[in-house]
Amino acid sequence: MVKKKTCVFISGEGSNLKNLISHSRKSNFPIKISLVITNNINAKGIIFAKKYKIPFIFINTKLKNYENKILFNLKKYKITFICLAGYMKIISKNLVNKYQNKIINIHPSLLPRFKGLDTFSRMLKNKEKKAGCTVHFVSEKLDSGSKITQKIFFIDDNDDELILKKKTQTLEYKAFPEAIIKIFRNN
Repeated sequence: MVKKKTCVFISGEGSNLKNLISHSRKSNFPIKISLVITNNINAKGIIFAKKYKIPFIFINTKLKNYENKILFNLKKYKITFICLAGYMKIISKNLVNKYQNKIINIHPSLLPRFKGLDTFSRMLKNKEKKAGCTVHFVSEKLDSGSKITQKIFFIDDNDDELILKKKTQTLEYKAFPEAIIKIFRNN
């Protein structure tokens, strides 16, 4: 199997990156993580890139030409697939168009509900009964691309934001690899 050269974009802890690296090291998993891009110089997820000797690049998204640097590095590393794993920056229309149906994101809610940030506090405020995560293709509209997979759990009365985050992450670690397998099984 020829694995798809993949870039993972991160901004924080990198727990989904760590999970994807673990899966990508299996011979039958369809992607190879060839590059990690972060917009946060202090992203803890960089530790996993270093540990597994995966090239990583910090790109300051406050600079005007940051997108050119992203595109340059994606080309340099021959990237054909992108996973957004806790990347806290909206992807530009240009990048979405260049990688049409080749960028996926994991979101900590049951889309289309609770797009954007602060999902857990909004769920609690709204007295939701169900929560979960969604893996979807990235489109020009925030958290609006077609769904690949969703995982659901029921919210307990004593769940707070931290508990919701932990429960959601547990499902994310299953959903992200499943979505990737599903995508490449259909190709």
